[in-house]
Amino acid sequence: MNKGYFGVIGLGYVGLPLAIQFTKAGYHVLGVDIDEKRIGLLKGGQSYIGDISDADLKSAVEQGLLLPTTDYGALRDVEAMSICVPTPLRKTREPDVSFVVSVAERIAESLQKDQTVILESTVYPGATNDLVAPILEQGSGLKAGQDFYIAFSPERVDPGNSKYLMQDIPKLVGGVNQASTDQAAELYRNVFTTVLPLNSAKEAEMAKLLENTFRAINIGLVNELATMSHGMGIDFWQVIDAAATKPFGFMPFYPGPGWGGHCIPVDPFYLSWTAKANGLETGFIDHAGHINDRMPGYVVQRVSDMLNDRNKCLRGAKILLMGVAYKHDVADLRESPALAIINAFTQKGSVVSYHDPFIPTFECIGQTWHSQNVDAATLKDQDCVVIVTDHASFDYQALIRDSVLIFDTRNATREHRQGHSNVEVL
Repeated sequence: MNKGYFGVIGLGYVGLPLAIQFTKAGYHVLGVDIDEKRIGLLKGGQSYIGDISDADLKSAVEQGLLLPTTDYGALRDVEAMSICVPTPLRKTREPDVSFVVSVAERIAESLQKDQTVILESTVYPGATNDLVAPILEQGSGLKAGQDFYIAFSPERVDPGNSKYLMQDIPKLVGGVNQASTDQAAELYRNVFTTVLPLNSAKEAEMAKLLENTFRAINIGLVNELATMSHGMGIDFWQVIDAAATKPFGFMPFYPGPGWGGHCIPVDPFYLSWTAKANGLETGFIDHAGHINDRMPGYVVQRVSDMLNDRNKCLRGAKILLMGVAYKHDVADLRESPALAIINAFTQKGSVVSYHDPFIPTFECIGQTWHSQNVDAATLKDQDCVVIVTDHASFDYQALIRDSVLIFDTRNATREHRQGHSNVEVL
């Protein structure tokens, strides 16, 4: 085991930024991923994550600080390692921790005495203690919290957010015992400005779920109020701005075409699944999920109503989606509401296309979609343009000028639509 060597398993949106952050702190980082294509790109200094520049990546690789590999056995030489693999939901909305289980089994084969294992992948409360630790113990013959240390430290990455840098976001750490908490916290203090030790791994797991469940429920609330306000003839965006003038007791959330990303549509259901497994109820979470899931259908219905008012129908209508990424200015399609919107429009017989500079191509409903170039002629040819993602690069003034009809699900046109009657807002 080598001091100053750190392992990161899973080199995606969470793992790769974490690995680069450790290299900037002077660590040699063994980056492990089963995707050979990713490893090849990393060795060539090519980043596939928007928040990591090619220059930073190339520098880390050329200095020998980042060592990308598919070899789990090499982890026997690191002093600590972090698990950063996906934890999606099954179609039944039950937690899918199969990636975590697989990684734990692989780690156990070469786990060494006094190594520290930190789980960053989002899991249900109790998973570090009751799932990961036993796998490591059984596979290695070592005792958790005694022969090796294990803790949970939730990732708090916000893709595309340049205001809050990873190292400046407080790092929560909770171990299976005090010794594990201390070991993990001491390690992360070398990289993060603020490290907050908690009493247990369960507390840290629950904190992560609380953060994203809070957001999910409030997004559901404003989505429900937005649809209600439209029926009452109220400009809900003005209502939010008005409420936000209160200097205490209110935090603005904004409606949209649904929810997306690797956290918000997923994490609350880890919590609700855990509650139900313990005979408890989670009414708020379930209702928020219902509201947010129905928003893509609401978008399609609003567009249908707009076309009907102009003596057109959805079947055969040309619909252009502006943006398909789940949030602005990121190349991330995970759980994007655009996918459900495309599916719904297609089922209604609409002719759908899209433009997104961050997502040049993707697979959806059994076909390959390609981003279309957008010019004045293209816009004039559409029956309706739907702004799904408010990328900063979009020319909203030109969109309003050249489009016959626009449905803006993000209020992105607010600075430009005054005096124009061809724009409706969610």
